[in-house]
Amino acid sequence: MSRRKIKLAVNLRGAGGSMSEWRHPDSQADASVNFELYKQWAQKAEAALLDVIFIADGLYITEQSMPHFLNRFEPVSLLSALAAVTSNIGLVGTLSSTYSEPFTVARQFATLDKISGGRAGWNVVTSGLLDEAANNYNGKSVEHDAKYELATEYLEVTKGLWDSWEDDAFVRDKQSGVFFDPAKMHALNHKGKYFSVKGPLNIDRSPQGQPVIFQAGLSETGRNFAAQVADAIYAIPQTLEEGVAFREDLRRRAVTFSRSADDILVFPNISPVVGKTAEEAEQKYQSIASLVTIEHALNYTSRFFNHHDLTQYPLDEPALNLIDFIPDQQGTFKNFTADLLSGKTLRQLALEAATPRSPFMGTAEQVADKMQEWFEAGAADGFMLVQFGPFGLDDFLNEVVPVLQERGLFRTEYESSTLRGNLGLKVPENRYAKENRTVNN
Repeated sequence: MSRRKIKLAVNLRGAGGSMSEWRHPDSQADASVNFELYKQWAQKAEAALLDVIFIADGLYITEQSMPHFLNRFEPVSLLSALAAVTSNIGLVGTLSSTYSEPFTVARQFATLDKISGGRAGWNVVTSGLLDEAANNYNGKSVEHDAKYELATEYLEVTKGLWDSWEDDAFVRDKQSGVFFDPAKMHALNHKGKYFSVKGPLNIDRSPQGQPVIFQAGLSETGRNFAAQVADAIYAIPQTLEEGVAFREDLRRRAVTFSRSADDILVFPNISPVVGKTAEEAEQKYQSIASLVTIEHALNYTSRFFNHHDLTQYPLDEPALNLIDFIPDQQGTFKNFTADLLSGKTLRQLALEAATPRSPFMGTAEQVADKMQEWFEAGAADGFMLVQFGPFGLDDFLNEVVPVLQERGLFRTEYESSTLRGNLGLKVPENRYAKENRTVNN
């Protein structure tokens, strides 16, 4: 039996995942809209045999937003371009189920899946910030639990559309003039609470059957949604113990939805800082952290408080009263609630939020040790890397990946040309072909 191996994804964030990274002397300030740079990153990640390029997204910005958020590529468009310059690495992009239409989204990701030869994935988000509604559907917002109810039906529709064509539906017989077998084309005819979609979709299935579904639901409702529909989960545990508990919980929930626990992969978010020594790693962290001002840190942190003005509060007193302005005490926002309850000052909260300190910091061996510990303890099936600074991606690919390979924890060649194949996920059988097979048996 082959040894279980770590899966690796990289969240490419252009100008960086903090307020200050773009100011570093070695950073390209236009990185978030520099396709040649994304192309280089993607090809480096593929050369290092990573599983996934991940492109996050959002639907609302203000003057206080992180630089990367202010001016960045739309994910599906970017990934379609990257599909043409890569061959094996998975291509996962974020798109909101709250503010989009399932037929259009099903078609977009099916197209990316065909262009890439079966390497597409969709990170389904439900758009949690109130201000995101201001740019969509005439400002109509959706309540937290209702968003997941809507998203569940949305995924039902989307996956149904991806099954519009059985795998051998397109005959393309020039002699007989038969282009397709009408018996293997299927209209969805969905009529539900939120959507009415006839179908069929006007593009067939890829070699991996359907795009891989990523999700990041952390609340109770979000976890149930993820356990029901997702193939992979983007997680943000703060400790090993939290990671183990989160993964075990998701696996248990998957079973309650008649799935196997192994049908779902958990990817904790990490931002490694790697140096030849632990001291060098610390210096690299400080080279980024020292660039952020408290004003920028407050502006950035305000997004987690529904863009409430934080500059009106004392910096060096416990900021407990800010709990009242957290828009959603689920998921990501829970961390801020815990920090405020612990008595942290506004200054501490803002600076830590603006440049989070990664526990995955040190030499390549120390970072690999930490990853191995989490993986073998059951906190992770893989890791979602967020590059830290202009040196972060190269440091990880050149220094940490070889250590993981030497330990037998990471592949030395791709197992497949599809994302599902490399992640070890089964290809979903077309529902209509499955029904026919069941009837015939």
